Amino acid sequence: MATTTNATNAFGFPTSNASSDAVAGNGTGVATSDNKDMFTKLLVAQIRNQDPLAPSDPSQFVNQLSQLSQTEALENLAKTTSASASVLQSIQVLAMGAQVGNDVSVETSRVRLGGDKISGTIQLSGSSTATSLVLLDAGGRETRISLPSHGAGALPFTIDPATLGLAPGNYSIKAEASDGSKPAVEVTARLESVRMAATGGVVLQVAGIGEVDPFAVTGFNGKANALAAN
Repeated sequence: MATTTNATNAFGFPTSNASSDAVAGNGTGVATSDNKDMFTKLLVAQIRNQDPLAPSDPSQFVNQLSQLSQTEALENLAKTTSASASVLQSIQVLAMGAQVGNDVSVETSRVRLGGDKISGTIQLSGSSTATSLVLLDAGGRETRISLPSHGAGALPFTIDPATLGLAPGNYSIKAEASDGSKPAVEVTARLESVRMAATGGVVLQVAGIGEVDPFAVTGFNGKANALAAN
């Protein structure tokens, strides 16, 4: 909160420091044009009523004008930035919307199992002689899938709920490499929808995962049937 000094000139008008505090901030919701109006009136009154025997330093008036210009410039910049962000979000929604119905790779720590198989990759940062894919259901039951030795890079996996005896539901998923590290798990699934969240962000609905942030998408893989045909 700005503090107001009691310094006044010979005619009882506030000195430049006090008037500067009055107009430099815009936290009260007052429009910039209103601030400019108020500043001009205060400045004119201050010049007219200054003590002729001890006139104010002209540089103080220049400083006040500079502060007002800076405040207006910052407000305009904030409006421009907000408008640009809205445009970028709209472009993002359109771009993502064109991918609806296609398969995407999503880095995730959760999956929703049904009757269909789920495939994906584990992103190994180095060689791993024994990598495990670990699933944990809502009741705390753990299922481990052992994968073969693999060098650095993408280690593919497939989860078949029927073969593993996994009931439909939500599971947490993670990977463990032989060196003790926990590499990222990426699941390949269909992008079902794209929408704007109430907070203004973009939300993707991915089959078998649920709602994800666009930044979680690591690849666009086209349509599953098209990939199979090739």
